[in-house]
Amino acid sequence: MNKIISAKNLVKTFEGDRVIALNGVNLEVSEGEFIAIMGPSGCGKSTLLHVLGGLESPTSGEVMVDGVDLCKVKKLDSFRARKIGFIFQLHNLIPVLTAQENVQMPMFELKLSSKERNEKAKKLLRLVGLEDRMDFVPPKLSGGQRQKIAIARALSNDPRILLVDEPTGNLDSASGHEIIQIFERLNKDGRTIVLVTHDKDIAEHASIIYHMKDGQILEK
Repeated sequence: MNKIISAKNLVKTFEGDRVIALNGVNLEVSEGEFIAIMGPSGCGKSTLLHVLGGLESPTSGEVMVDGVDLCKVKKLDSFRARKIGFIFQLHNLIPVLTAQENVQMPMFELKLSSKERNEKAKKLLRLVGLEDRMDFVPPKLSGGQRQKIAIARALSNDPRILLVDEPTGNLDSASGHEIIQIFERLNKDGRTIVLVTHDKDIAEHASIIYHMKDGQILEK
């Protein structure tokens, strides 16, 4: 299968090299895979996700996404908008915008008309089961509903890759189960998913589980 993500010898340090977040990580993800990366807080899994998605640059090493070396991409924002959807534990929604308006935000990169943005946002909110909450602002919604909006927003540019950081960390078990079911459906539709979690029950929904410790991926 086509390797859609390839990381080689990734090192990421902070505070003048005193903190080593990633220490020689190697990882390959085939197109259409659903992989989970498990590990305790502070092991480097969120940093790895940020480096894979171009949100942070590695101190050394190489990241290839869909055949493109991220270190050589001049307009990373544009590249991410076309290739990658991010979903974070804390949603990062704009609290004064409605669910529909939040989902539309990444679409401005695509230069769609207002009507096209509205229709696409409605379709995505229906996909995650929030068609009856389109006009609600995030503070008026539950944590699970806010996470569903974040998923719909991540899908707004039809990315082939979803990078997901602790998506159920702040949710009750029922809401968490709903969220992971959405990811399973998206994966069946062909999207590549890389999910980081400390929750074994969540990780077991992935087809491959990697374990991280002290900035390294352990042997499977």
